[in-house]
Amino acid sequence: MQEVIAAIRKYAPHFVPKMGILLGSGLGMIAEQLTQAITIPYQAIPGLQAGAVSGHASLLVLGYLQGVPVACLKGRLHLYEGVSYESIRRLVRMVKFLGADTLVVTGAAGSLREEVGAGEVMLIQDHIHLHPGNPLQGPNDESIGPRFVSLENAYDEGLRDSMKAIAARLAIALPEGVYLSLLGPSFETPAEIRAFRTLGADAVGMSVAPEVIIARHCGLRVMGLAAITNLAVGLSSDKVTHEGTLHFAEFAARKLTKLIPAFVKELAANE
Repeated sequence: MQEVIAAIRKYAPHFVPKMGILLGSGLGMIAEQLTQAITIPYQAIPGLQAGAVSGHASLLVLGYLQGVPVACLKGRLHLYEGVSYESIRRLVRMVKFLGADTLVVTGAAGSLREEVGAGEVMLIQDHIHLHPGNPLQGPNDESIGPRFVSLENAYDEGLRDSMKAIAARLAIALPEGVYLSLLGPSFETPAEIRAFRTLGADAVGMSVAPEVIIARHCGLRVMGLAAITNLAVGLSSDKVTHEGTLHFAEFAARKLTKLIPAFVKELAANE
């Protein structure tokens, strides 16, 4: 991590973010709201690489949102691309090592609830992690976090309460639910979706949970938002495609561009 931070400090010697924001598929427009922005490509940071999935720009953007210093991860790295857990650990931990104490995680997801359709935003209450392995497997660095980390209240209840209050003020519907995280890149079968509903999932996607596990391990508070881009397969006659994901992510992103700046401002004011 010393190499990672040293590389970033060449671009931004004194910048210390209060918060990190991880932007998923089609949600990069939030980074465009930052002022005095410094943009660093992932491939300029040791141990990272550019992602190959459309809708993910692979940029670290440091700047000010509502006057608050934030670090935006504009695009994530996915295991299904052949990226290692080590790269994903570096991506999340650099937010902590730059000085932030909170991480907002966003991601596109399919809804398992018919009443929560494409273009909506779901507040993540908890997750079910079904990726292969665990992002913390292997030797543990006690200077970063404990060997055995608790994931109770992984999605901080206080932060969720703040976001629900903001959504109510802005008259934006914000249902709450459980996010189920899979490897991908294939979409789910109808039989899998039926099984996941039985497990208690409300949304399904190919990210979020590994990053949240890493974030909690290094002591970051987490608030998660799922941009609903479709009803899961078997719940609608519409075909599930990545193009559709990006299209409807734009609708959800318009809501996120109101919710997240208000959240950042309120959190900073209350500290």
